[in-house]
Amino acid sequence: MLDAAIRHASFLSAHDLLTGLPNRRLFQDRLEQALARAQRDGGRVGVFCMDLDKFKVINDLLGHAAGDATLRTVAARLTECLRASDTLARLGGDEFAVIQPQLRRLEDASIFGQRMLQAIAPPIDLAGQSRQVGLSVGVAVSDIGAPEQPEQLMKQADMALYQAKREGRERVCFFTPDMDEKIRSQYDLEAELGRAVAEDRLTVHYQPQVDLATGRIHGAEALLRWNRPGHGLVAPEGFIDLAEDTGLIVPIGLWVLREACRRAATWPEHVTIAVNVSPVQFRNPEFCQTVIDAVHDSGITASRLELEVTEGVLLQNAEQTLATLRRLREFGVKMAMDDFGTGYSSLGYLQKFRFDKIKIDRGFTSRLVEDPNAEAIVRAVIGISESFGVQVNAEGVETKTQAEVLRALGCFEGQGFLYGRPISGELFDLLVPRGAAEAAARECPADSCIRQPAPASDA
Repeated sequence: MLDAAIRHASFLSAHDLLTGLPNRRLFQDRLEQALARAQRDGGRVGVFCMDLDKFKVINDLLGHAAGDATLRTVAARLTECLRASDTLARLGGDEFAVIQPQLRRLEDASIFGQRMLQAIAPPIDLAGQSRQVGLSVGVAVSDIGAPEQPEQLMKQADMALYQAKREGRERVCFFTPDMDEKIRSQYDLEAELGRAVAEDRLTVHYQPQVDLATGRIHGAEALLRWNRPGHGLVAPEGFIDLAEDTGLIVPIGLWVLREACRRAATWPEHVTIAVNVSPVQFRNPEFCQTVIDAVHDSGITASRLELEVTEGVLLQNAEQTLATLRRLREFGVKMAMDDFGTGYSSLGYLQKFRFDKIKIDRGFTSRLVEDPNAEAIVRAVIGISESFGVQVNAEGVETKTQAEVLRALGCFEGQGFLYGRPISGELFDLLVPRGAAEAAARECPADSCIRQPAPASDA
């Protein structure tokens, strides 16, 4: 009886209680043994670090019981991929790792990684709901017969995992010697962005949204900028992906929303404010309430706030997303579909939820005059907007000819360099009483406007 209790206690100390897999402590011990044997026998050891790409969504939306069931299913599927000599461990949370001792060929490691991706791909049934999770895999392989430290090999596999996620997730990525510097630079950038949030180095600029017939301002789009030391003002393309990967987009997005609403409260009632929303923000269970609180705290009417979303917001958990959209609509906030026509299912979403505005992507606007296909697409988008009874806005208007063509096609709202670049809130405040976007060039000194490498983007 006592011996059984001791054996049970020993098992518990070395294994994960939820999945029954070896824990981090036992994994480290087996990795040390595998490396010592490889050095003695002249072999290789492969280490695979993995985590689940959509686990947090399941945990947040369906609860911890569903999250636990997901982890047990993943553990069972990964176990089926193993050789008898391999070790699969759960290191914590949704992190798993595998040791492959006596690895003969690098190709075998690649084949094994792909096998694990395929094993995880099928949907998991969670109390009647079918959900998919993805797997990102980072691989590090020891040199033949060379002395290797377990910590170094694990670090390399972690770097490869980080790179796999940066490249789009749900893939296998091998460590390469040049990856160390790349990942280190990325870590530094991540830390610097975190400090920027804490030290108020972020700012909001505003681009006029105008009546194409009169040039009068009736709204603005809030556009985030990072005042990065040594680099000047950096547009979102340089850091938004990183903010989404690290979760920093949630506090950043909340700050932008509050700042934009606060600024709009000083403008005339007819001037609206548009704020872009990331899919990561939308998945936050508290997102809807933060929008409501921002509107109430600023004192603006809800109808003056317009949230711009892309198809990425709607691709996952569509029913819950639509419920959030409807709640915001009931509160009075306007909803715009951004970059319309660049995805594959925009029209389908218009059938499920009536947006207040469709935004024509700047890529179509820029080719409007010389490309008949672009004109046909713009004409179709305007026709769709009329059929659904929603407004349409053309982004990237840079020439008078483009504006004239848009008006002729039936588009009466736009934004772009023709009417003004994104400028600081203080400068935009000077434009609003005048109401004419043409004043932007006079009020915006060259050194205070955002310099763009080419006039193809107004973000």
